[in-house]
Amino acid sequence: MKVKKHTLLLIASLVWLIAGFNILHIGVTTYKGYVNLINIIFSLIVFSMFWFMIFSKLVFKHTLRIKNFKEELHFFLKFFDKKSFIIMVFMITFGVLIRTLHLAPDVFIAVFYTGLGSALFLAGLLFGYNYFKHFKTK
Repeated sequence: MKVKKHTLLLIASLVWLIAGFNILHIGVTTYKGYVNLINIIFSLIVFSMFWFMIFSKLVFKHTLRIKNFKEELHFFLKFFDKKSFIIMVFMITFGVLIRTLHLAPDVFIAVFYTGLGSALFLAGLLFGYNYFKHFKTK
């Protein structure tokens, strides 16, 4: 199924918002009994690392890539390139394995997932912002 190129940013926004919300929900729900200043600081560190080192750059890169497409219609999964899909599959697989095989304590899940989920959700918001900013006139 092909969509207009500006729709790819909206699809990216929805994918990252849903993923971010789900991971954030797991983290926040697991946080019961572990809320303290140190854990909150660690969640902020995880958020900052993922946001500034990965997701903010990823949003910029893919927004620019989509804006520069010459053709108007594209396959709906083209909101990411192959490398980004491979990274996403790895992260999902690793995250599911950690939880289902109990490879990490709940405090780690709480702290890490809250930071990661927040960064993912913010990426979704930024993709949505870029959709409206760059393509609102189309």
